[in-house]
Amino acid sequence: MRALRSQLPRKLRPSPEWRQALQLLARSPRGAIEDVLELGHGFFHEMLAMLVLAGLATVVTETLRVDGGTFTIERMRITDAGRLTIRG
Repeated sequence: MRALRSQLPRKLRPSPEWRQALQLLARSPRGAIEDVLELGHGFFHEMLAMLVLAGLATVVTETLRVDGGTFTIERMRITDAGRLTIRG
């Protein structure tokens, strides 16, 4: 995480890719599963981690119980700071 933190720009100017990911998260009230963001939309894990480190997104862990099994999923959600960033 230290290496990723050093890659964050001092003054936050989101790239088009960051803006696209934030807009997608803004349209998803419950958030989006990281695998869907990576596989379905082509975002890289490192870029998604940088959104979290920058405070523009957060990760929420949920536990689901289905057919006697328990599954843990993590959803990414946009933060208020992320919403302000895409507003310009």
